[in-house]
Amino acid sequence: MIVRIMGEGQLKLADSHIVELNKLDDKLLAEVNKGDEAGFRRTFPALLEQVREFGEPLPDDALEPSELILPSPGATLEEVRELLSDEGLIPSV
Repeated sequence: MIVRIMGEGQLKLADSHIVELNKLDDKLLAEVNKGDEAGFRRTFPALLEQVREFGEPLPDDALEPSELILPSPGATLEEVRELLSDEGLIPSV
């Protein structure tokens, strides 16, 4: 799966990591739905960090279609709320 973090670039992520990322995504979805700003500020950066850790950065000149686009690290709770579907940011495999 090709993932883009807005403002940072693209990473190639193995499907084997999706289950683990979905745990953080579920937590993030609950925090956003509750309006839990403090929880959001802990979980959203942790989700992005795991994507960075598990993903292999693509070269800057690579133009692969992104299967998933994540908000930039500075995104607000409201901005993420607008992007979330009922399933969260990370699709299930």
